[in-house]
Amino acid sequence: MTVSVLDPITIGKISIKNRIWVSPMCQYSAKNGVVGPWHLVHLGSFAKGGFGLVMMEATGVVAEGRISTVCPGIYSEESVNALKPVTEFVHSQNAKIGIQLAHAGRKGSTTPPNSDHPIASIEEGGWQTVAPSPIAFHGMPLPKELTVAEIKDLVIAWGKAAESAVIAGFDLVEIHAAHGYLLHEFLSPLTNQRKDQYGGELENRARFLYEVIQEVRKNIPEGMPLFLRISATDWKDGGWDLKESILISAKAKELGVDLVDVSTGGLIHDAQIPVVPGFQVPFAKEIKIATGVLTSAVGLITTPLQAQEIISGGQADAVMIGREALRNPHWASQVADVLNGSDLRPYQYVRATVRN
Repeated sequence: MTVSVLDPITIGKISIKNRIWVSPMCQYSAKNGVVGPWHLVHLGSFAKGGFGLVMMEATGVVAEGRISTVCPGIYSEESVNALKPVTEFVHSQNAKIGIQLAHAGRKGSTTPPNSDHPIASIEEGGWQTVAPSPIAFHGMPLPKELTVAEIKDLVIAWGKAAESAVIAGFDLVEIHAAHGYLLHEFLSPLTNQRKDQYGGELENRARFLYEVIQEVRKNIPEGMPLFLRISATDWKDGGWDLKESILISAKAKELGVDLVDVSTGGLIHDAQIPVVPGFQVPFAKEIKIATGVLTSAVGLITTPLQAQEIISGGQADAVMIGREALRNPHWASQVADVLNGSDLRPYQYVRATVRN
């Protein structure tokens, strides 16, 4: 039986009304890690626009884990309480909401995109960045190498953040191990040159990630979906690749991950990436076939028929929409129009229904 992008999907104990999901996207609009009206309107617009799942952007598990000084966190009572109106509104639109729990590692402590300088000073709220090894990202300060004790503390922080996500009303959590941020930095031999139990062979480089998965899993309810976002390749010889992505995805599934959210790149600034429509979809397909884990695909998915072909062709179990959702928060409703599915618009907008 052919599966449609408009079909519901059950993961763990939750059912998501369709397979058109919003990818986590930084908004640089939090204050001291706390979200405000912008996030309510931003994420809420996707919920009323028909998307089955709305993903909250990379959210720091500690203050120093944020990407920028204006990125959100989930490490204080204030930050948790500020997220509750967002999750409540998304639920009112018959949609689900997830949160991406993250640590930016060596790519953190930046200023907002509209700033005239990229790195925040201590006076501006910046901090000393950390990484598996003291190797700087292009044009950024040298990070401090994490000690084993500090790694253990961060594992606990991920678990506490997951617990807080449940309190805030999220339906699922995603561990961010992609795009050159801390967990990805540990995975890739290009950025991990440690000689201890967290460096060297794949099993050691992946140890931090596995510990985080286990800690998060035990701090969320049984049946609550756990996602993992990875970069399937660094697009660089000698770096992280699809073969290793398949291996860790299989292990992650054993440890309780329900879906692997497949992206690529982000570790190095000069990677040669062949950016064409759907360029990352083959990686999601390969991981799905090799491991049997559910996958989502992301990357220049811009048309309803393209999204439908990905799902009906068995290349992934869901599509994550990023920039296209920013351009049109009602994109999911338009997919339903094109595919003659049930109207996804809220009742307040039914007069806008169009059928081809």
